[in-house]
Amino acid sequence: MYSVREYARLLHPLNPNASPEALFLFAVSCAPCTEGSVGFSKQECPRCRQLVVGSAVASMAMAEAVARAGKESFRTGVIAVKCGMTAIWDKWGARVPMTVLWVNDNHVVQVKTEETDGHFALQIGAGQRKPKQLTKPELGHFRAAGVPLKQHLAEFPVTEDALLPLGTELSVRHFRPGQYVDIAGITTGKGFQGGMKRWGFAGMPASHGASLSHRSLGSTGGRQDPGKVFKGKKMAGHMGAVRRTVKNVWIYKIEPERDLIWVRGQVPGHKGNFVYIRDAFYKKPDFSVVPFPTYAPDEDDDLSALVADFGEVDPFLEE
Repeated sequence: MYSVREYARLLHPLNPNASPEALFLFAVSCAPCTEGSVGFSKQECPRCRQLVVGSAVASMAMAEAVARAGKESFRTGVIAVKCGMTAIWDKWGARVPMTVLWVNDNHVVQVKTEETDGHFALQIGAGQRKPKQLTKPELGHFRAAGVPLKQHLAEFPVTEDALLPLGTELSVRHFRPGQYVDIAGITTGKGFQGGMKRWGFAGMPASHGASLSHRSLGSTGGRQDPGKVFKGKKMAGHMGAVRRTVKNVWIYKIEPERDLIWVRGQVPGHKGNFVYIRDAFYKKPDFSVVPFPTYAPDEDDDLSALVADFGEVDPFLEE
């Protein structure tokens, strides 16, 4: 959870799109110290000396509206590079497959709003590029935003209260160990494949008259009626190289020093491919634990690895 000083430094006055409700939400974080008197405007709390951003004390109806907006809010994602897979053994002795992802130098490149673009979104850039490797329009895009030259761009839809200023850095601390994320990527291309590999068809008999048709597709249509092959029929064809999303992936470990995220299970794509990580849709994060709208770096940050607990129930003893 951010301190009020971190919230203020991140969102005010750098982000003109921050709503009064969002600023009020950050201001009430100091209410216990001021005993409920949140009536300051860019002043220090007299008790904890934290910077408070807000206006007069809001009504209970406004507080309820802010709480509802927080539940419906969703943050931006990050771009990562798939480093490969490994495995660990948990404290119960079970082997757990892991995928290692590298969050390489993510920055906010463009802020999209309803007034200018018709929707709220953030364009995120990752990696590095030399000027000779980019076109002139790409160079102008990065220089206008005042960010380093990027290798890859991706857009993530967000809610209005999750907008970030241009140039904001996104690190692995954007997530927390133990939370669930959705990871999208381009699957491994398999080329032209038959029906058995592509769709899991059983194939023809291995003997008893099946001559050179053991892996054949079989019949693809009817007789004179319908007299055609229906569109969408599962047949041989190109397999893989499509965008797929793996949902509810569990984050096991975060290494801020090396910008690595360890997740349980597989992730689409080859080693070296870009993947897109964002908060899980079906298992939404708790914003009292996960930083919202993102993590504000500090000079005194501890760079040691953060590891999630596998739980207190031995999976080998479960019924």
